[in-house]
Amino acid sequence: MRRKLCLADLLTIFSMSMFLVFVTGCSSSSEDQRARDERTRDAVAKATEQAKPAIEEAGRKIGEAAHEAAHDVRAAAEGAREGWKNGPHALLDVNHASETELASLPGISRAHARRIIAARPYASKNDLLTKGVVSESDYEKIRDRITAK
Repeated sequence: MRRKLCLADLLTIFSMSMFLVFVTGCSSSSEDQRARDERTRDAVAKATEQAKPAIEEAGRKIGEAAHEAAHDVRAAAEGAREGWKNGPHALLDVNHASETELASLPGISRAHARRIIAARPYASKNDLLTKGVVSESDYEKIRDRITAK
């Protein structure tokens, strides 16, 4: 059964390989030096070969995490855009809003929305009160969410 290498294993293998390089030291014999060089190359090649699958897997996981993070950032940006659009500054124009849009206001039913549409045009949002289209309590609920353009 083959065991997966973790980062600690990879560091150990690499450290041992580097240790071999430094422990062998210098020798006056060129033949001994070539043998040490060959052993060092073999040890480093083996360590690299063993480390490669783990490094590739780590790279794949990093790529997946980056892709997921990018997706989350796009979703957050869309949410911020929608929140900004629907926030307190996105006033509903009572002169142009549809029945459905008007009925989405707090305290405004479809019947109220039809009355608002029937009494158009409005010079100001306060005309909803002066024309008797909505009650003062309903107006209080929507006054910060409407405009008359």
